[in-house]
Amino acid sequence: MLSSALVALVVLPGSIVIQAIAIAVTVRFVAWLLSVGYAGRSFWRNVSVSAGVMVILLVALLMQVGEWALAFVLCGALPDFATAFYHSAVNFTTLGYGDIVMAAGWRLLGPLEAANGVLMFGLSASAMFAVTSRLLDLRLMGPHEAALLERSHPPRNP
Repeated sequence: MLSSALVALVVLPGSIVIQAIAIAVTVRFVAWLLSVGYAGRSFWRNVSVSAGVMVILLVALLMQVGEWALAFVLCGALPDFATAFYHSAVNFTTLGYGDIVMAAGWRLLGPLEAANGVLMFGLSASAMFAVTSRLLDLRLMGPHEAALLERSHPPRNP
């Protein structure tokens, strides 16, 4: 049990850093698109902004699954990376199939990874909500507000 806690103490900060970088990249990406006038009033542009944000966040979540999988292999809890990645994805998403079970000494890693996954999915969902909310605000602007916005931030590539 102590070994599991030590592994988690190493993996959890890495997961937090990956998620924090993903959120920061998301903020920069959306802020840039807004500053160049790309997003806001166009349906398809807003679709592409939302899709871009989802890709950033999904890549970060998959990297975290991979980090856990690597830890499982390195500590000897699972035999190979493919098995460990599958098992990690099941834990991280809290799906919990139970078709692959780690040895008794490593089982605590499952719930620790699940708790980590719940938090990271929650952060990703909140980032998507913030982006969606901002795009909705821009979409619902009246003509006067939109004209003021366009004068203060004219689109570079309409």
